[in-house]
Amino acid sequence: MQHTREQKFATAVFKRISEADKLGKEDKTKYGSMAHQLPVLIRTAGLAQALAFVDARREPVMQRLLDDLAIVLDRAPRADLIQLSRDAPLADYMRLTQDALAALLWFKRFAQSVLDVTPDQKVEQ
Repeated sequence: MQHTREQKFATAVFKRISEADKLGKEDKTKYGSMAHQLPVLIRTAGLAQALAFVDARREPVMQRLLDDLAIVLDRAPRADLIQLSRDAPLADYMRLTQDALAALLWFKRFAQSVLDVTPDQKVEQ
C-alpha cells in the first residue's frame, strides 16, 4: 500500500511526539514550543542557520527535537541532517527545506494536540 508524504510524516511524527509526551512538563513545553518556533526560524534565517541555532543551544530537549526531525526526514543522526543542510547543492537544499517544513507542520499540530503546548508558549532564553 502506498502512502503520501504527508501520511508518512504524520505517522512518523506522531510516534516521536508520543515518546516526547513522556518527558517532564518543562521539557515537554520546551520541545513543543520549539516545534512551533522552528518553522519561523527556517523561513527567516534558512534551514542551515535554524538547525545550527537550535543545536548550538546544547539543551538535551532541543537536540531531541532535532534528532526526531532527522529521523522523520530519514536523515538521522542529527549531525548528518545538519551537515547536509550546510553542504547540499541548491536543489537538494530546497527539497530538504520543503520536507523539513512539511514535517514540522505535523510536529506543530501534535505538539498542540498531544503535548498540549500552544504557539503562544515561548521557550525561555
